[in-house]
Amino acid sequence: MKFQHLCAGVLTAAALAACSGGGTATSSGATVVGVDYPRSDTDFWNAYIKYVPQFGGQSGLELKTTNSQNDVATLTANVQTMISQGVKGVVMAPQDTAAVIPTLQQLASKKIPVVSVDTRPDQGNVYMVVRADNRAYGEKACRFLGAKLGGAGKVVMLQGDLASINGRDRTEAFNECMKANFPGVTVFGEATNWDANTAAQKLQVRLTANPDIKGVYMQSSFALAGTLQILKQRGLLVPAADPKHVFIVSNDGIPEELDKIRAGEIDATVSQPADQFAKYSLQYIKDAIDGKTPVAGKTDHDSTIVQVREGLMEDQLAAPLVTADGGTFGPVTSVKVDDKSLWGNSKS
Repeated sequence: MKFQHLCAGVLTAAALAACSGGGTATSSGATVVGVDYPRSDTDFWNAYIKYVPQFGGQSGLELKTTNSQNDVATLTANVQTMISQGVKGVVMAPQDTAAVIPTLQQLASKKIPVVSVDTRPDQGNVYMVVRADNRAYGEKACRFLGAKLGGAGKVVMLQGDLASINGRDRTEAFNECMKANFPGVTVFGEATNWDANTAAQKLQVRLTANPDIKGVYMQSSFALAGTLQILKQRGLLVPAADPKHVFIVSNDGIPEELDKIRAGEIDATVSQPADQFAKYSLQYIKDAIDGKTPVAGKTDHDSTIVQVREGLMEDQLAAPLVTADGGTFGPVTSVKVDDKSLWGNSKS
C-alpha cells in the first residue's frame, strides 16, 4: 500500500497556536507524523504525552503535535493543521467515537493513514486501533468488588462518557458480570462524561441516599481525588479491616493510584499501559506509511491483534488488575502493586 505524499504548507498563526505539544524533529529527512493528544487534564494522558516524543525519536519520526482537549471540533481543526504540515500519517485518540467519523473520512480521501489510540471509531476504518480490552476492565473490576463484598451489597459505578466506546465497554461488561455472577450486588451507574467535578457531585448524592454503599468502581483515575475526599469527609476512608471500609477499584494504573493502594486508601486498579499506547501507536503508523499489512494473532509484546470488524484491526494490549497482595478473584489473577513491569512504577 502506498500513501500520497503531501508538501508542507505555510503555517498560519492559528495553525501554529494549535500545536500545543511542540513537534520533535529527528532529522531533516524524517517522516512527518501528526499526533493529536486528546486531553492534558489527567495524569494518565499526561504520562502518554510524556512518552510520545520518547518513542517518536526511537522510531525516527518527526512529530507535529496538537491537543484537542476533549473537543471534537478542535480535533477536526487540528487535523487540518496537520494536513497543511504535510503529515504522512496521523495518530489520534478521539474521545467522541461517533463524531470523529467525518474527520477519518477526510483523511482516508487523502490517503493519510490513521492509528487510533485508546478508542475505536464507531464506524469507518483506521490502520490499527491500539487499546486494551476495555470489556475486560469492567469484568476485572466486577470480579474484584463482587468477591470483596461477598456477593451482596451496593456499589457505585462512576462511568466515563457513554459517547465513548470505552465508557460503553466498561459499563456493559461490569453490569453483565455483576448480573451473571453476583446478583445480590446492586449497581448504581452514574454517567460523568470523564469529568471529576461531575463524578464527585454524583457520588455525594448517591452516598446521601444510600449510606450503606460498600464499593466504588471508577472507570478512570479522573475521579480519584474527589472520591477519596468525599469518603474522608464521611469517615469512610478507613482500612480494609474496618467494617466501614468502602472498597474502591479504579482504571489507569497511574503512580498515584499505586501509592494509594500501598497506603490502603484504594484497593485495586487496572493498569492501562500509557507507555505502550505511545510506543505501538507510533510503530503502527510507521508500518502503515511503509505499506505493511497488519495480521491478526498473538504479538511479540504480550498482546493479541483481533479483527473487530471487516477492515479494522485492534491490538489489545495487556492491562492487569493490580492489588496489594496479588490475589486471585474468580478467573482473574492480579499482580502486586510493586511489580516492576507496571509503567506506573517506572521512574523515567
